[in-house]
Amino acid sequence: MGVKNLWNILESCKKTLPLHHLQNKRLCIDLSCWIVQLKRVYKCHASHSHYEKLYLSGLFHRLRALIALNCTLIFVTDGSIPAIKLSTYRKRLNSGNEVTDDERQVTEDEANSDKVTSLKRNMGSDFSCMIRDAKALGLALGVPCLDGIEEAEAQCALLNLESLCDGCFSSDSDIFLFGAKTVYRDIHLGEEGHVVCYEMADIERKLGYGRNSLITLALLLGGDYSKGVHGLGPEEACRIVKSIADNVVLERIASEGLSLVKKARNSRNLNGENQFLEVIDAYTKPKCHSADSDAVYRVLVQHPILHTKLHQICAQFFEWPSEKTDEYILPKIAERDLRRFANLRTSSAAVELPLHKMPVKCPVTGIIKPRRVRGTECFEVSWEESYGLKSSVVPAELIESACPEKIVEFKERKAAPRTKKSKPRSRIDQKLQALSLDIESGSSSVPSVAFSSKTVMPENMTGVSEVNFTRHDPFLDAESESDGDGNSNAAMPLYQTALESESKADGNARIPSNPAAPTNANYEVIDLISPSPAHCRNVSRSQKMSNQAISVIDLSDSDTERSPEHERKARELRLFLASIPD
Repeated sequence: MGVKNLWNILESCKKTLPLHHLQNKRLCIDLSCWIVQLKRVYKCHASHSHYEKLYLSGLFHRLRALIALNCTLIFVTDGSIPAIKLSTYRKRLNSGNEVTDDERQVTEDEANSDKVTSLKRNMGSDFSCMIRDAKALGLALGVPCLDGIEEAEAQCALLNLESLCDGCFSSDSDIFLFGAKTVYRDIHLGEEGHVVCYEMADIERKLGYGRNSLITLALLLGGDYSKGVHGLGPEEACRIVKSIADNVVLERIASEGLSLVKKARNSRNLNGENQFLEVIDAYTKPKCHSADSDAVYRVLVQHPILHTKLHQICAQFFEWPSEKTDEYILPKIAERDLRRFANLRTSSAAVELPLHKMPVKCPVTGIIKPRRVRGTECFEVSWEESYGLKSSVVPAELIESACPEKIVEFKERKAAPRTKKSKPRSRIDQKLQALSLDIESGSSSVPSVAFSSKTVMPENMTGVSEVNFTRHDPFLDAESESDGDGNSNAAMPLYQTALESESKADGNARIPSNPAAPTNANYEVIDLISPSPAHCRNVSRSQKMSNQAISVIDLSDSDTERSPEHERKARELRLFLASIPD
């Protein structure tokens, strides 16, 4: 609870800050306050059997969001209940308000006993068990826990007052009375993630209240340590406190007592200097671990994330497989390390160093593409293999501060013209060697064909226009490199081979003489010169060759009907040629 009505009094000092305001900060967390908050949030969203699981899931997502911001977190838990607080617990229990198990254990005798200095908490209560599970989850995520001697908010305030942390998460308003300078009352994740922040500097500047003035308000309004003055409202209490300077207000309230309260209707609640001093001492001299103690030192050192332990805990609490746990946490770890790298680059020693000369390797290997997430400019980036993560999305401003060279590389790569496959020219003047294309049978054994664009006019074949196709068959080459007489017959014009073969079937056909030419019953030629799709024509034994002119390859744009097989092979050849650069 803290001090009655104090949050309302401080309302004008409340600031709503974006979540990234917390980046690179060391923060203390009053764990009991977070658990109470999460219990309330998830209480109406689940059955009793799944209630605890949702509460811990909410804690997990809060922690991973802060890990991504490179926050160093410290859990702080309550220790024993201070003796001065026992009567307040008793009253709260009797009022019917929501209480914890620890408050419920306080008995009338313990509250009224002068011998009780403090009361140990019931470690077997449901609330204490939830605290224990939260601590285990935090430790697996690299968040240590400092067990307080008494009040957790007092321990948080001490670390903040000694500049051992940058701020405290707590919903107990009396944390200011213990000396806290920066307090985050609440945190909200999601589309517009933010924190609710109060700073003591703003309270002093806007309202004129220092720490002593706030303690005086607690004496007048009541809180965990005092009942306050009956009938005295917050407006009148504030007026009284403002009338006295902060540096003398505690001294006067201790010496004059309720005479300061002119309109007090009942002075029995605060009826002596000893009680004033007891409350003042409780706020100004709380029982805490000192700043130089071993307990504090142990939580200030950096703690690693325990991946194996985290997998076990998430499997136990949330029934998640390891892959789902990694899906949640690995991008946050990578983003955290990138922020650390950015901090190193912006340091005075490394500000002038190029990326490749940094003593620590940049965790980002490259930018994949720009993204926009919830109105924020981002980049999808790839990571070093050690993270076990292919890619994730990070804010663009983080890339700009950590590795602006990656942005330059990405823009240059994007601006560079893409290499396009060259289209075939209308005429091919160079020989294309080793062209594997199934012309004749469509089988996997494909002979080589060499092309040259020239017109050949064989003897007695006027009007014959062709491209000289000199075919190199690897199976024939091995046998025909030499015919025994020193004559090579490995290569010859296809038209000659075809005509010579036909001449053996029909002695009337006249052909150019080449006695070493191999025999082919069928042959096939393809038009490479015509701008229209390549065409093929077959000459078979049934086609009797005569002295009439024969067009072996049609260079004209004739409308002669051709078979689908011809068209298919022509398309295949042209596709192949299209894949060959100029």
